[in-house]
Amino acid sequence: MFKLLTKIFIKNPNDVKDSKVRSKYGTLASIFGIVSNFIICSLKFVVGLLFNIISITADAVNNLTDASSSFISLIGIKLSNKPADNDHPFGHARIEYIAGFIVSILIAALGIVLIYSSVMDIIDVARGVKVNSKMGTTEFVVTLSILGFAILFKIYQALVNYSVGNKIDSSVLKATAVDSRNDVIMTSVVLIGMIINFFVPLGKVSLDGILGCLVGVFIGISGYKLILETVDPLLGKAPEKETVQAFTNKVLSYENILGIHDLQMHSYGPNCIFATCHVEIDSQIDVLISHDLIDNIEKACLEELKIFTTIHMDPVVLNDPYQDEVKHQVLSCLKDFSFPCSIHDFRIVKGPTHTNIVFDLLVPMNEKLTDTQIKNMLVARIKLINENFFAYPTIDRDYTNHLISK
Repeated sequence: MFKLLTKIFIKNPNDVKDSKVRSKYGTLASIFGIVSNFIICSLKFVVGLLFNIISITADAVNNLTDASSSFISLIGIKLSNKPADNDHPFGHARIEYIAGFIVSILIAALGIVLIYSSVMDIIDVARGVKVNSKMGTTEFVVTLSILGFAILFKIYQALVNYSVGNKIDSSVLKATAVDSRNDVIMTSVVLIGMIINFFVPLGKVSLDGILGCLVGVFIGISGYKLILETVDPLLGKAPEKETVQAFTNKVLSYENILGIHDLQMHSYGPNCIFATCHVEIDSQIDVLISHDLIDNIEKACLEELKIFTTIHMDPVVLNDPYQDEVKHQVLSCLKDFSFPCSIHDFRIVKGPTHTNIVFDLLVPMNEKLTDTQIKNMLVARIKLINENFFAYPTIDRDYTNHLISK
């Protein structure tokens, strides 16, 4: 059904890098969630009122909150496509992350509320304040049919949200998918409790309450995990390895580009990435030619990878035998380190009594040694090679976590 809706309302459905296509996917999935949740809510609410089944009525209210989650998703996706303005020069795409965070909070809160109500139900039944009443056969069959239909529809709803969420990389739709999955579990628990209560007298034992506590814990934990996942991009999560690899491969594919370093990527929302980096170019190449090359690379990265790129050019001296020999000796010192690392921006200043060696050392972001400790260790090792070598390394951390070969 959803595939049919996709064909009707979305042109070029495979071009998910296009912000308009992505927005239409998100809007369609959110509207589908609002309508379907309202239908399920109405059916459960009618059954709950007709047969005076509180657990069904409560589950109906839960589906009403699911419709609210879909509405939040719809608003978040719509607002995230607002163009950049003076106050937000990088656009509004991160609003989608905020919407996903709100949905995650609702899921965690629902788990807490469910645990509380379940515990109170267990206490009330144990004290005799509430009595486990047996359903009639007609009530049982009708309720069983409605809940069975709701579970199947919720499974389909979760699959739709998962599929679209992964397709357009939407954190808010992924959170909504988890919410739908939790509803399947919650409604299944209500159904199991109802079946057991119909066939087996429970006395002062609240099976609904016991199962409700277990489901509440599960939902609370899933909500907590979702909160962490949606907060990550807001804090500044490292880019995906595939994104870094595609970017570096693109830059290095151009003739005369000798290397790339100091790469930083900042995400301002799905398909809204800004990158800065340094590239090494032979110092003998005319600066106008090098500048033209850099312009072409920046343009290609935006058009082909959808990455807004700013590149700094570093001229490199080639075919200097003495510099090459010194660099080779410095590289041999890196083998003694327990962590992967690499050097760039290597240059020397040779004097009559000593040689100054200047370079940057790229180390992993999670390396526990401080920059000062690493620097002192490296300077000491280079000094052992030649006492006339004076090293001045600058320690760089790998902000992408993917530039250094592991």
